[in-house]
Amino acid sequence: MKTVNGHQIIQLFEEFAPKHLAEEGDPIGLQIGKLNEKVENVMITLDVLENVVDEAIKNNVKLIIAHHPPLFRPLKALHTDSYQGRMIEKLIKHDIAVYAAHTNLDIATGGVNDMLADMLQLQQPSVLVPTYQEELRKLTVYVPKDHAEELRIALGKAGAGHIGLYSHCSFSTEGKGRFLPEEGTNPHIGKQGELEEVTEEKVETVYPVSLEKKILKAMFTHHPYEEVAYDIYSLNNESPALGLGRIGYLQEEMSLEDFALVVKKTFGMDGIRMIGDGKSKVKKVAILGGDGNKFIGKAKRQGADVFVSGDIYYHTAHDAMMMGLNVVDAGHHIEKVMKEGVAAHLARRCSEKGYVVNIFASNAETNPFTYL
Repeated sequence: MKTVNGHQIIQLFEEFAPKHLAEEGDPIGLQIGKLNEKVENVMITLDVLENVVDEAIKNNVKLIIAHHPPLFRPLKALHTDSYQGRMIEKLIKHDIAVYAAHTNLDIATGGVNDMLADMLQLQQPSVLVPTYQEELRKLTVYVPKDHAEELRIALGKAGAGHIGLYSHCSFSTEGKGRFLPEEGTNPHIGKQGELEEVTEEKVETVYPVSLEKKILKAMFTHHPYEEVAYDIYSLNNESPALGLGRIGYLQEEMSLEDFALVVKKTFGMDGIRMIGDGKSKVKKVAILGGDGNKFIGKAKRQGADVFVSGDIYYHTAHDAMMMGLNVVDAGHHIEKVMKEGVAAHLARRCSEKGYVVNIFASNAETNPFTYL
């Protein structure tokens, strides 16, 4: 088992929610503190408020991963007798780093919007608002037959071979590889100065370009040869679109009113707002965590019977009524699902790496609203 620092934790996190997925101008990444310190406790939170910081101090946390950036706008001054200044002062005095993952965590596969869709048990979910599509490449590598299986597994673990909902996809053909080790070589098979013929497999697989370094590292690590023969091809195939929100189907059609109550219960809410005729039937559901005001048109165009989001404005509600789109305003705070989801994912990845670290979800309440 290995001790770990903040850089190593964030490296694993960014494999899950890469920074390049974030919307332009989104202030993500390390916002306060440093990552080169030893970390024993990591806390996952939706918001960074003073009660969250106090919880972190109490639990000897050295790294907070937050969904909402505490420094969303640049500071013009830092007064330690103000609420925000006092909070930042506590973080600095106790050497607590704060890392923010906002729209990149919304967009990521398995991220906030997938968590929300999963909680509503939406069937056949797809992206509501595409924002990112990555170039695909194909790797062809030649490997001795008795090492082919190890190499295929390693490439799959590194992220190669994802096609739709299938992972570790590859294709192999068997043939003869020939080479002559020259002076200064240390061949795994054969001898210097003698032409060698080996039964090899040509392993082919696809991958997104953002994973190229990781996949090539896995290939070199698990290939027995000093010099690896491989080819990389650019593809015209379209990779699956990533983006904001999800749209899918309920298992059974129900009334809007009944669905709103399901949303309320599912996300543990004290109250909920609904726009539309409560008796109307809903089956196709669009959901988008956070502020979804500018996406009601997108939900309508994709055929949603109801749009679930938060912070719906008065006049936006009128727009939804006029276009015939039902809306359930579940509030911004339903994004709290990311706390347990991210904690579970990171804990699993750290365990796989043998890291000794405790990762947990914050219990501090950050919802500013109460219902009477």
